[in-house]
Amino acid sequence: MPSTLKQSLQKLTKEKAPGPSPSFSTYHLLLAIELMADKSVGRNKLARELDIGQGAVRTLIGRLRDAGLITTLKSGCSLTDKGFRLWKEYRSTIKKIGIEKNELTFADHNVAVLVKNRGQKVQTGMEQRDAAVMAGAKSATTILFREGRLVFPSTIREVDKDFPKASAQIVKLLEPQENDAIVVVSSDSPRRAEYAALAAAWTLLDNN
Repeated sequence: MPSTLKQSLQKLTKEKAPGPSPSFSTYHLLLAIELMADKSVGRNKLARELDIGQGAVRTLIGRLRDAGLITTLKSGCSLTDKGFRLWKEYRSTIKKIGIEKNELTFADHNVAVLVKNRGQKVQTGMEQRDAAVMAGAKSATTILFREGRLVFPSTIREVDKDFPKASAQIVKLLEPQENDAIVVVSSDSPRRAEYAALAAAWTLLDNN
């Protein structure tokens, strides 16, 4: 996959002189684009949904608009054609969904995120776990889809044998294919669970 998504969003979160660093992350940008893909969204709703302040939302909107990714009207913010192209790249690479509690979850709010064809980028799963925990997760477990089955990195241990409920949920909801990587994330907050899942997925995207 081209690195358009990661490069574009990293560029938008970099500090611009003069002025302070933006008080939002690439994960806020991803969720904002996700919200706008369905329908026009106003600034107040964005602030509530992203759980950031009005000043941060104004900066976020301004940067998305300056990058040609959104248009702003009285009715709210909507994706441009360029924005939809970035959204399609996101959706073709990352699939994120809330899941019920299972043997791999350790909090009330749980999200599983699948990154297409990125299994080779996973080593032990520690990088994904650390990124998720830094973003607010209580736990994060990385799983790979190899030769038609879910396995843990660096082992031949099959997920469905020891964690049948988790395995059934992942297969049903995410429909993984060969070499996909999945991270199951748990947090005390639904929004932090989403951010943490995206943080884990971010480690698996191309840098160049």
